[in-house]
Amino acid sequence: MEIKELGEFKLIERLTKDIKPENSSTKMGVGDDAAVLYYGDKETLVSSHLFMEGIQFDLTYIDMRHLAYKCAMVAMSNIFAMNGKPRQMVVSIALGKRIKVDDLDQFYEGLRTACAKWKVDIVGGDTTSSYTGLAINITCIGEAMSNEVVYRSGAKPTDIICVSGNLGAAYMGLQVLEREKVVYYQQVEEFNKKLKAAQAENNKVQLDILKTERESIENFQPEFSGKEYLIDRQLKPEAPGEVLQQLLEAGIKPTAMIDISDGLASDLKHICKESRVGCRIYEDKIPIDYQTAATCEEFNMNLTTAALSGGEDYELLFTIPIGDHAKVEGMKNIRQIGYITEEKLGEYLIARDGNEFQLKAQGWGE
Repeated sequence: MEIKELGEFKLIERLTKDIKPENSSTKMGVGDDAAVLYYGDKETLVSSHLFMEGIQFDLTYIDMRHLAYKCAMVAMSNIFAMNGKPRQMVVSIALGKRIKVDDLDQFYEGLRTACAKWKVDIVGGDTTSSYTGLAINITCIGEAMSNEVVYRSGAKPTDIICVSGNLGAAYMGLQVLEREKVVYYQQVEEFNKKLKAAQAENNKVQLDILKTERESIENFQPEFSGKEYLIDRQLKPEAPGEVLQQLLEAGIKPTAMIDISDGLASDLKHICKESRVGCRIYEDKIPIDYQTAATCEEFNMNLTTAALSGGEDYELLFTIPIGDHAKVEGMKNIRQIGYITEEKLGEYLIARDGNEFQLKAQGWGE
């Protein structure tokens, strides 16, 4: 169904009719000029993300359901990175002409699935048209007690540097997706050349053969065997709420924290800059999955570089007092990878051979 057949207001009604607030802090959600939220004596955390087609996502290899799920989890991740709890979400979408009502139904299904996992209320947003493809803006709102909020600026010398999960998998998943995309478009380009030649020669035999070839291209199946975990990490990341629960149960409050979106090196440098400290991390302590290592070898890429600079892991990078070392030692999916130093000592990676290399940021604008 075309969006213009419904119109803006019926479209909004269709997408939001099943959305019911779950949080007591949501006094008014969808249905008025503004959402009404009340947090009492708690701090309000707000994080906004803009996702642009062709920059942050590619509809060649992600469907609308997974896209929405990923966008929602990314938005929630920043709230968790402040040691907060996500409570509400505002979602605005600019729609290209090719987006249909069914596409938006899938998109909101993905949103609701992500929000249901962490009991987040969708409380508003906006829709408009776009001449340059799909654009999505998500603002996530969360809460935390004043004494529970963790900033990037709290790391102190001798603090231990920790990360959750493993690193580089999402980046290598992207490399696999991009490779299969190239293979697909090469087949399409070659087919179009053959079709053009057959049409010019009026070669009916060749045109019949090309009909079968076209069906084969339309049913193209990418080669993801043995790389399912990497694809999942790229297309369906999870917000790291379970990690905070682990730390809370162990009585650990991080001194500084950030989610790993730009890569371990860039995000650790953010903590160092805001805390005015230096750091040392050990190459052999960085957690890396087997599929990530095998795929790096296949692509002839440096494994450590992928882990340091790949980004989109959405794991937590945090520092803890050295006195909490024993508490975190046996925790599932948390690794101690280094320590905080005085600022004058700089920010370095200690390689497996003992040599030190200065950490370099690899964010999109750096």
